[in-house]
Amino acid sequence: MSAYTALTRANYRAYVRDRTTVFFTFAFPLLFLVVFGLIFKGQTVEDGGPPYINYIAPGVLSWGVGNAAMFGVAFTLMHWRRDDILRLIWRTPTSLPSVLASRYAVAVGVGLVQAALFVGIALLPLFGLHLANTWPLAVPVLVLGITTFMALGLVVGSIADTPEAVAAIANCIMVPMAFLSGSFYPSDLMPGFLRTFSRALPLRYFNDGIIGVLSNRGSSTDLAVACAGLIVFTVVFGLIAAKTFRWSNRG
Repeated sequence: MSAYTALTRANYRAYVRDRTTVFFTFAFPLLFLVVFGLIFKGQTVEDGGPPYINYIAPGVLSWGVGNAAMFGVAFTLMHWRRDDILRLIWRTPTSLPSVLASRYAVAVGVGLVQAALFVGIALLPLFGLHLANTWPLAVPVLVLGITTFMALGLVVGSIADTPEAVAAIANCIMVPMAFLSGSFYPSDLMPGFLRTFSRALPLRYFNDGIIGVLSNRGSSTDLAVACAGLIVFTVVFGLIAAKTFRWSNRG
């Protein structure tokens, strides 16, 4: 068995063993879907436009998937470093790319299952999401978004030394970003200066990509811009993570 396979299996088993985390990973975005879906049921953003759920469901989905990807890798990295698991791995022939790739495989798998469950529930008559025929393109956009927020999670997990610090830093990043990026309401309703500022946030590009392919909003150029934005943020966060990464809290 290769090091990558063994690490991926260990990551998967550790994830499913924590049933509380698994439950809230899937339930948390669904809670927002229920709240917003029932509040704005049957409403449209503008006269003759698509239903409100076609804006809010993709935004909540991208936020929920990004949130799970960032928190998952941040907590894992922090715990592995604090418990000296990373130091033990460092003393073996296992390479750092194998360690990261194994965690990445789990993050992508969880994110895709999370998205499938979320969309399946949003399609119920109670919520009334209508998928565009471009919806299969959501898969590569989701993978890009998960990659971006996992890279951000590596930064958070490299900086924070305790679970409390991870939660505090991650929440300070994700909660304001959700509102400023249009996850909970259409970005078109925000003031112009906030729409401009949101272009500096990775979640804005994730939202635009998912909304575009699930609700058929925007052109292929808009989708390309969203994907390019996610790639740029992945590179930036990856470089920062490489600079801040530590094998152990001991230095």
